[in-house]
Amino acid sequence: MTDPGPAASADDAPALDADELDTYFALMEAVSLLQHRLEQQLRTEGGISYVQFQLLARLNARGELTMTDLADGVVYSRSGLTYQAGLLEKAGLITRAPCPHDERATLVSITDDGRALLDRVFPGHVEVTRLLLDPLTGQDLDQLRDIMTRVRDHMRAQPPRSAAPRKRRPAPAS
Repeated sequence: MTDPGPAASADDAPALDADELDTYFALMEAVSLLQHRLEQQLRTEGGISYVQFQLLARLNARGELTMTDLADGVVYSRSGLTYQAGLLEKAGLITRAPCPHDERATLVSITDDGRALLDRVFPGHVEVTRLLLDPLTGQDLDQLRDIMTRVRDHMRAQPPRSAAPRKRRPAPAS
């Protein structure tokens, strides 16, 4: 791996070497193939997107959550999450209600219909996920989990794009 040197910015980051580039492309292709298969399976068997599946699965596993807690668990914009929650609510898969302890918060719960939908799509979801996991040994899984956890934590620690100062347009010449 190349050493970026002290405080390299995106503008002067070193180029990727051949091993880094091969690793990057292998990761991106595997993720793309898996995402495409998962989206197909979820749309065909449940009429939902992967993001909607994530929200339902998280609510099913953790119980009632605030919209903020849901947003923190998925990589999606808050406005996009609100839109997706609206679609799920309209379909009767979740409910949203004001939080009795915090008037600014909205509580989200999965409905019985939402649980039934998860029960219907989970077997196919597991089958598709096996495409990723089956070629790996137990040791491979341990290493992959450790590596991807480290990468995820590093990436989540970076300031979000929304925190970066906006580039200002030059003032029009008078």
